[in-house]
Amino acid sequence: MASLDIDEVRACFPSLESGYIYADNAGGSQTAQGVIDRIVDYLTNTNVQLGADYFVSVLSTKRVDEGPFAIAELFNAASIDEVVFGPSSTMMLENIARALENDIQPGDEFIITYEHEANNGPWKRLAERRNAVVKYWQPTPVSTENPYSVAYKVEELLQLVSSRTRLAAITACSNILGSLVPVEEAVKALRQRAKEQGARKVEVCVDCVAHAPHRKMDVQQWDVDYCVFSLYKVYGAHNAVVYVRPAAMQTSLTSLAHNFLKVDDKPYKLQPGGPGYELVYGATAIVPYLKSLTPEDDLVASFNAIADHEQNLLAPLLGFLTDARQVDRGVRIVGTSEINLSRVPTVSFVVAGQNAIKSKDIVGAFDKKGGIGIRYGHFYAYSLIENLRPKLDVNDGVVRISLVHYNTVEEVEKIVNVLREVLV
Repeated sequence: MASLDIDEVRACFPSLESGYIYADNAGGSQTAQGVIDRIVDYLTNTNVQLGADYFVSVLSTKRVDEGPFAIAELFNAASIDEVVFGPSSTMMLENIARALENDIQPGDEFIITYEHEANNGPWKRLAERRNAVVKYWQPTPVSTENPYSVAYKVEELLQLVSSRTRLAAITACSNILGSLVPVEEAVKALRQRAKEQGARKVEVCVDCVAHAPHRKMDVQQWDVDYCVFSLYKVYGAHNAVVYVRPAAMQTSLTSLAHNFLKVDDKPYKLQPGGPGYELVYGATAIVPYLKSLTPEDDLVASFNAIADHEQNLLAPLLGFLTDARQVDRGVRIVGTSEINLSRVPTVSFVVAGQNAIKSKDIVGAFDKKGGIGIRYGHFYAYSLIENLRPKLDVNDGVVRISLVHYNTVEEVEKIVNVLREVLV
């Protein structure tokens, strides 16, 4: 398997030239130069309305039309008609929930996680409007020695399935825990259980926001109906995309577009207005960048190389935080602490016990030193933090260090050196 040339990788991100260590990547990645170039090119040379017959509009339309092809490849969608652009994952999921409203019956059941509110809030509000029922797939501890070592277990998901199950809104990767959910396994088991229970119609919505920077997506292999991720966390600009299965587009969703537009089977059905044109064109540079990471010119090979490199980042960070001295100090990983391909390099922790340290104060020590960006809080996974036991201050939350493939082992060592000073 090819390995990453980290110098070539970092050369693709102009912001990295400063030497600043970006370790809050789960909140948003840096933007690849190719994306920046295309946005500037669009705004400089083709910033006109689409659909007209004059030359610049024709070129502008052609450029924007390239966007869905790139995203379909990232999703492994079968058609560009399954790809919808929008301003954010939160807004895209809210739009889906609004469009789904007429297809929900009183008593229908939604299964949701304790993850990011983007894939929770829309379904809770929809349930309230339609008198549906919300059930929670809760993460539970995997270690008796650390009550915060929570993970999602497929067998606990299946216990929630009934004849009234209508929707399961799950995550592919936790933005707090850093753990990957086996989506294909979970969806297959869920659909089988729902069939056995006699459920009339079950759709699955997957939040891939924390997954997409680290692993290849495959909506066809996963057998899901909706899938969303944010491009600004996958080396692009600040917009988002959602995959919609054609059957769901045609039979489950009511159009949010202008009433005179015939878009029953088209992405525009979920776009009350046009997407940011320059951002859509900018997204066409993401796939070429990712493919350039390995000689195979292939997304699977590139994501395999990314995952392999990220294990090298995880090892020194988790190794330090789980060392016996740090455990005695009160450091507790929030999530699992294994260094393997079941997790991405998003690492959250707290310092508890008699000599507890507020997460805010740990991050404040980094801010005072300068040169490294990490963060604390609940990161919009409010329910997850609120339901951890022993109870945490939800607003102080956790310290989160989130890395991606352009980070280096040397950067991680610098982060660990600061942690060593703070946790004395």
